[in-house]
Amino acid sequence: MPTDPFETHDVLNQSPVFEDINLFETDLALQDAVRREGGGWAEDELRAFGAATGSARGFEIGRLANENAPKLHRFDQKGRPADRVEFHPAYHDAMAMSCVAGLHCRAWDDVGGPDGTPPATGRHVARLGHIYMITQMEPGHVCPITMTHASVPTLRLEPRIYDQLAPKLMARNYDARFVPWTAKGGITIGMGMTEKQGGTDVRANSTRATPVSAGGPGAEYQLVGHKWFMSAPMSDAFLMLAQAPGGLSCFFFPRFLPDGTINALRLQRLKDKLGNHSNASSEVELHNAHGWLIGEEGRGVATIIEMVTMTRLDCAVASAGQMRLALALATHHCRHRTVFQKRLIDQPLMAHVLADMALDVEAATALAFRLARAFDRAGSEEAEAAWRRVMTPVTKYWVCKIAPALGYEALECLGGNGYVEDGLAARLYRELPLNAIWEGSGNVMCLDLLRVLAQDGDQVRQVLAEMGAAASGDRRLEAALAEIEALITTPADRESNARLLLEAIALLAAATLLRAHAPTIVADAFIASRVGAAYRSTYGANAAIADAQGIVARVFPAA
Repeated sequence: MPTDPFETHDVLNQSPVFEDINLFETDLALQDAVRREGGGWAEDELRAFGAATGSARGFEIGRLANENAPKLHRFDQKGRPADRVEFHPAYHDAMAMSCVAGLHCRAWDDVGGPDGTPPATGRHVARLGHIYMITQMEPGHVCPITMTHASVPTLRLEPRIYDQLAPKLMARNYDARFVPWTAKGGITIGMGMTEKQGGTDVRANSTRATPVSAGGPGAEYQLVGHKWFMSAPMSDAFLMLAQAPGGLSCFFFPRFLPDGTINALRLQRLKDKLGNHSNASSEVELHNAHGWLIGEEGRGVATIIEMVTMTRLDCAVASAGQMRLALALATHHCRHRTVFQKRLIDQPLMAHVLADMALDVEAATALAFRLARAFDRAGSEEAEAAWRRVMTPVTKYWVCKIAPALGYEALECLGGNGYVEDGLAARLYRELPLNAIWEGSGNVMCLDLLRVLAQDGDQVRQVLAEMGAAASGDRRLEAALAEIEALITTPADRESNARLLLEAIALLAAATLLRAHAPTIVADAFIASRVGAAYRSTYGANAAIADAQGIVARVFPAA
């Protein structure tokens, strides 16, 4: 106790600041997933990146980038259109970290593994191990990084455009200058799909594209219209949907035209969002702007869908990473905070809550990286192609959906310390709902799975057969599989039961992965409480956890 009654500001019984923590070395579930799914060759690099992203400097970059939101400059000082967004230097620091690590390109380039040769597989897994960690440091800047990475398969459909862009896309340096992309050392690509009258229904888009001459693949068009949400407007180019004479089509849309003049993209405002403050999400108008057709007229959705599929994978992995951060923050605090003469982490009630949260983080991480493996191998293995097609909407739906509730529970574990802006928890809580909305909300994921069932039910059956083999011998898992098959075989109720179906598939997939690879105390508790169990609405209300302290010890190993 202080001897002077006026010396009241001795800080007692508070946890240390969460910083200088290696986000890879302290995350056993991440390490296991990366090794298991084919990215173990990048482990040394991931360890170094975990130290950088979990450092005091890394988290300070995240704080500054979000507390100093982007600013829109619509006009210059003489009243001419400027249409530029100004970012805090911390945002540029985060972008530079991601670009140097190749998070915008490393799944596509020819950079080798530790022995200098390109790895045969595991590129997506290794890249996403980095994404999982840097989204914990600062998630907003990951938007343009993700879109640049995801643009490559779509751009490759028009080789005349892609071949010019490729050296800039694959460059591992960040060039923030507002100059033509041809003059830059490295570039980023954004996306413009959403319009105010359509939203998810992109076929209702009203932006018009008129051919300058004959039209056709690779040809120049003039675009007139409006985009309600276009993130990262300072990207060097965008993939954009517009209605051409032949129907909805996809266009390459650069900020600068070939003659060096600025394309007619007019920034109307930056969206004032709940979270994701470092990222400039904008509303824009196109005033006879110029774009170049990718693919054929009328094939816009089919052309851009590969980009969307890639970004959905990133959403799932990023949400799993953010869930991990929420759990780590709660565990770190409870390890150091004493209440009623005992550390919080040693109190059965709190340990039970943390352990219950840990089950979902383990499952989300395993499921997300199993999907990453499918992206690595889908081109050569039929079973992996089926897993990628079926499990992308399922994984994106479930992981992104459960993240906000877990973030809230973690915030509550910190008490009032979690509800103030001094630490990471409040900002993280505002961020967690976003990935469930971006790149297709929950119902869109359901409709996507129903589309697979209608068009290629064999892929669904192939995925379920893999799960069935992994479930063999466990009556609860076998019963869950039978329930899924029953839902699939009743087409009349498919849409109304689609959320039930997606969740059931996600839980069975996660359960079989944990059964095969996680510690028994984790797998048994997850299966008993999530598969065929009675509904539980809060963390800690789980009687199936037999060894809460053992699960928590795995979550965040003590120094």
